[in-house]
Amino acid sequence: MKVSEVMTTGVETVRPDQQARDAARFMLQADTGSIPVTEGDRLIGIITDRDIAVRGVALGYGPDTPVSELMTSGVVSAHADDPIEEAARKMGEAQVRRLPVIDDDARLVGVVSLGDLARETDEDTAGQALEGVSAPGSQHQQ
Repeated sequence: MKVSEVMTTGVETVRPDQQARDAARFMLQADTGSIPVTEGDRLIGIITDRDIAVRGVALGYGPDTPVSELMTSGVVSAHADDPIEEAARKMGEAQVRRLPVIDDDARLVGVVSLGDLARETDEDTAGQALEGVSAPGSQHQQ
């Protein structure tokens, strides 16, 4: 099974010049903890509720801070044609619940989540990702 068969498409994004407030508002409305950051249709980063609440507030940034100052760049991602087991492995290693999905030109085409894996794959694949995501000790990078 390929990532494209289980991913969510039509993903909302923010631009790097938008305010942290905009990203937080989206996360609140969508009940999610992260949103991809794009320039045009190219993935350049991700911003999480943790980036805003912990990194931003701890360093004295306000809600008007540009997303670019708080986002995580160098995002771990999957390709739409990757086997779903590869996406699960990446999620587990990076300890993330959502993995942006890109095409060969780094354009964002979707997001695959731990929930997608749980619904659409066998328990071994979802379990692999969940085991890594739940492992203590590492600092989350996205």
